[in-house]
Amino acid sequence: MLRMSETPIELEPQLSIQPSSQTEVERGLRPPPLLQLPLPNQDPSEIQQQTQLQPEIPLSESGPEHQHQAKSLWIRHRGLLLLLLGFSLCAALSGLIYYMQLNPRNESNNQTGTVTQCLSPACQRASARLSMSADPFMEPCDYFLFTCDRLARDSRGRQRGQGIPGHPQNQNGKSRRPESRGENKEREDRGLRGGERLDRKTVLLQYLREILESNNREGGSAVQKAKGFYHSCLDTKTIETAGVEPFLTLIQKLGGWAVSGQWNKTDFNSTLSLLMRDYATFPFFNLYVGKDPEETALGSTKRYIQIDQPDLLIPIEWNSKTLKSEAKAEVDHIASLLLTRLMCYIHLFIILLPTFIQTIRPFLATCQRYLALLGALPSSSMIHVGMFMSLSSELAVAATPLQYRLSRGQLFQRMSIKELQIQAPAIDWLGCLRAAFHPLHLIEDDHVLLHNLPYMVHMSPIIGKWLNKHEPSNSGPLQTYMVLNLLHTLMPALDSRFSETVMNVSVGNADVTSPRWKRCVLETERGFDSVLTHLLRERTAHREAEEIIQNIFSSFKSKLHELKWRDQKSLQSVMTKVQSLIPRLWTTSEISGEAELDLLFSTVSVGTHGFFSNYVQLLSLWQKRRRKLLTEQIESADILSVTPLLLRNELLFPMGMFVPPLFHPTYPRAMNYGVMGFLMAKDILHLLLPDIYSRSETVHAVGECVWAHYLTVTENAGRGGAFSLSAAQRQEVWVQYSALQIALQAYHQSLKSSPADTSISGFSHTRLFLSSFSQVNCDFDPYNEFMPLEPSFLITVICAKSHLCPTSLQCPSKTQQHSLQTC
Repeated sequence: MLRMSETPIELEPQLSIQPSSQTEVERGLRPPPLLQLPLPNQDPSEIQQQTQLQPEIPLSESGPEHQHQAKSLWIRHRGLLLLLLGFSLCAALSGLIYYMQLNPRNESNNQTGTVTQCLSPACQRASARLSMSADPFMEPCDYFLFTCDRLARDSRGRQRGQGIPGHPQNQNGKSRRPESRGENKEREDRGLRGGERLDRKTVLLQYLREILESNNREGGSAVQKAKGFYHSCLDTKTIETAGVEPFLTLIQKLGGWAVSGQWNKTDFNSTLSLLMRDYATFPFFNLYVGKDPEETALGSTKRYIQIDQPDLLIPIEWNSKTLKSEAKAEVDHIASLLLTRLMCYIHLFIILLPTFIQTIRPFLATCQRYLALLGALPSSSMIHVGMFMSLSSELAVAATPLQYRLSRGQLFQRMSIKELQIQAPAIDWLGCLRAAFHPLHLIEDDHVLLHNLPYMVHMSPIIGKWLNKHEPSNSGPLQTYMVLNLLHTLMPALDSRFSETVMNVSVGNADVTSPRWKRCVLETERGFDSVLTHLLRERTAHREAEEIIQNIFSSFKSKLHELKWRDQKSLQSVMTKVQSLIPRLWTTSEISGEAELDLLFSTVSVGTHGFFSNYVQLLSLWQKRRRKLLTEQIESADILSVTPLLLRNELLFPMGMFVPPLFHPTYPRAMNYGVMGFLMAKDILHLLLPDIYSRSETVHAVGECVWAHYLTVTENAGRGGAFSLSAAQRQEVWVQYSALQIALQAYHQSLKSSPADTSISGFSHTRLFLSSFSQVNCDFDPYNEFMPLEPSFLITVICAKSHLCPTSLQCPSKTQQHSLQTC
C-alpha cells in the first residue's frame, strides 16, 4: 500500500565546541610500553649481597695499615650503600605497583586472578554471550574477513523522508510501525553475532518488553494499566474469539454503512470530525504537530498544526517523467470495469491483464476479502470495491512524493484556516480541526502549515462531486471510503484473518512479519509513552551514562585537532559548529512521579480481556498527545529514540541508548566503552561532521590505509577481489575507525582517573574492550551501506603496529603485517 505522507519537523541548527586544551601526549591513544619486570622472588638481603661489587684487597698483598684503611672505608660506605640499595628497591617496587594499577595493558594474558571478576547477573549474561562469540585474539584471520550483512540490512528499506531537511525521520520522529526483520525471541536472545545480530531499536524494544512482562506489582495504577494493555494485546485467543463483531458494533455507532445494509446517511463532515477526534483516522488528509524549520533556526519553539496528503491505500507508482501516478489509469479502468455490465469485462481485461495481474488483482482481492469478513454479500461487494478504487484513484492523482514536493517548495506553506477554507471548501476545516484538538479553542485566523496545497485544492471538487453523485442504491461511496480507512486504523486490534490478508499481498511488510510481542510494545508506547518513559528513567544508570557521554565527547574534541584540514576556513567552520555544544543525557521532567501519572491516566479503563476496546482508548490517548504537543513548549524525551540529536545548543543522548545488553552500570567499563562508546562516537561523527570528506585530507588517507590492510589480509588469504573505494566508502571507513579510536582513548582516560576495572570471562581492560567491540559488527544505520568491510576488522588495523593489544594478531597465512603502515 502506498505511504507517501510524512511528519514534518524542524531543521537542525548549527552549533559548536571549545577547542580542546589537551596536549598531543594526552590525546594519543598509545599507553606507555609494557615493562616486563619480574616480581622479586629473593630475600632483600640476598639481593643486597649479590649487588655488592666492591672488590676486596687480599691481605697477603697489603700491610696492616692498608688493611685498616680499607676496613674503615668499607665501614663508612656500607651504610650509605645499603641505604641507596634499599631506596632503589622500594622505588622499583612502588613503580611496579603503580604501573600495574594504572596501565590498561597490564594484563598480559588477562588472567582472572589479576583483576576482580564481575559476577552481577548482567555480567553473567554478558559472559555467556562472549563465550558463544569468536575471540578476535584466538581467531584473528577469517573472523575479520566477513562483510556486513547486506541482505539483512537492505530488507529493512529506507524509511519515508530520509535525507529530507526538516523531515521527522531524519531525527527522532516516533514511528508507529515496528522496524525489524522478524526474528523470534529465541533467536534474538542469542546475542549480537552473525545472522542473529540485533539493531539498536530491537534491543530497546526487548528491554521494554522485559519491563512490561515483569511479574512484580510495583508501580501505581498507570503502570498497571500499561502492563494490562500490553498483555491484552498478547492475548490472541480472546482476539480471535471476538472476531469482527467489535468493529461492526463500532460502525453502527458511526451511523452504519451501505455494506452492512443499514446506513442513516450521516453528514459527511460530521463523520469525518468524529473519525479524527476519537479514532485518529484521517481518510482524506493527514494531521501532524510540529515546528516551522525557518522559525526553529531562529530559536523559536512554537508548534503548528501541519496538514499533509493522506496515506493512500491503493497501489500507486510515481513516474518522474510524466509527473503522474503511473497506476492511475489502470485503476480507473478496473474501477470502471467493476461498475459496468459484464459484457465490458472481456475487452478491458485483455487490455489491462499485465497490470491487473501484477498490482491491481491482489489489491482487488484484498478489498473483496475485507468486505467478505465484514459481512458484505458477494453480489454487492464488487460495486463497493469499484467505487472505493475509483474514488481512491482520483485522489491519488495529486499525491506526490516528498522529494518532488521539496523541489517545488511545497513543504511548510503557511496559511490561515480561513484561507485554506477558500482553497478547499468541501472540508469544514475549522470544525474538523476543532474536533481533532478539542478542547483547544481554534479560530479562523490561526495558521497551519501545508505540505501539498495542490493536493488539497484537487481533493475538494472530487469530494463535492461524490457528495452530489447519485450512486446505485444510495450506497454512499464517501462513507464506504471512510469506513475502510477506519478499518485500516483498527486492523491491529482485529483477528488474524485480517493480518493474514495483508500478508498475502504485502511482501516484506514489517507490520505483518514482526513478532507479536514487538508490535504490542510499540502499540503500548503509542498510548502510554509517558508511563514507559517514567519506567525507563527509573532504570537508567544516570551517573554512568553521563560519565561515558562526557568522556566520549571530550575524546571526540581531541580527535578534531588531530585532523589535517584542507584550509583554515574548514577548520574554523567545524569548530564554530561545535564550539558551544553541551552534551547530556536526554531526560524529561514533564512527569514528576507515579502520583502524577496515575492522575493523568485516571480516566482510562483498561481491561485484561478485550483488546479492541483497549485499542480504541489508545487512539484517543494518541490524539491527546497531539493536543499536548500543540500547547506545551516542553521537549518530551522520545523513548524510542536510540541515536543522539541536536536541539538548539544541546547534544542529547536518549535514555534508550543505555540499555542491556549494549550498556549496563555493573559491566566493566571496558565493555561499556567497547560497545556503547563506539556507537556513540560513530553517531557523533555522523551527526556533526556529515561532509568531513571534503574538509579534511585525513579522511582520504586513513580510509585508504585501512583498506590497504584489508586487501593485504584478504588477498593473502586467497580471497582477492580488490576494488577501489568510493568517497562515501572511504568516509565511512574513517568514521568507524575514528569512532573506535575515540572510544578507546576515552576508556584509557577514564582509567587514569579511576584505575580499577573489573573483568568478564577472564578478560579485562584493552582485551575486553576490543572483544566487546567485536560483537557490535554492522550496526543498523543508513550509513552502513557504504561500509565495505566488517567493523571488527578494525581491531586488526589497531593492533597491526601498536602496543595496545594484549597479544599479537598474526594469521596462520603469515600475513606480512610488519609491512603495513599504521593508520
